[in-house]
Formats: sequence, structure tokens, C-alpha cells
Amino acid sequence: MSYSPPDPPREVPPGIASKLEEQSPEVLRQIARFAEELAEHREREVRLAKRDEKEKVGKRPENLPDDVPSKATITIKEINDNRYYYWQWREGDKIKSKYKGPVNSDE
Repeated sequence: MSYSPPDPPREVPPGIASKLEEQSPEVLRQIARFAEELAEHREREVRLAKRDEKEKVGKRPENLPDDVPSKATITIKEINDNRYYYWQWREGDKIKSKYKGPVNSDE
């Protein structure tokens, strides 16, 4: 162990570093525990937010056929002056489609 005080990491703002240098060893240990708990809390929040986002993406609409992925969107195609709904999604470089039904004229 060195006899000179350690240099603060570059990421620590100077104002925080100077305040830490004024503290007793016991308070520094309490701050270290608090900082570790706070870091774990924030990391957990990020993990939960990512999980929630995955769950939102993973929920399937009730009217979605079993062979259509949940990432599919509805598009309208016009064929011979008639309009039809299609489920559409991407698989690799290809765009896949599945017929959903005709577009009602009153929509």
C-alpha cells in the first residue's frame, strides 16, 4: 500500500473527489457501501426496463394467426382495384406476407 493518497478516477467530478477527501475513513466506507448499492439498483432498473420492453414486443395480438410472428404489421395491398389486408414481416432479406382479409369500404 502506498503512503500517498490515491488519485481519483478521471470519471469522478472534481467537486465530488474533493468532498470525499474531507471525509473520515468510516464515512468513506459508508459512502462506498451506498455507492455500490446505488449502482446495483440502477443496473437492476436497466435490466427490468429491457425485460419490460421485450415483453411488450413478445405479446401477440389476439387476432394474429399462429403462423405469423408477433413482429408482423398489417399492410394494405391493392389487387385488380380491390384492397386487401395482409400481415407482413421480414425474415432475413425476404419480406413475407399472409392474407388477412378484404378492406371494408366504410373504413
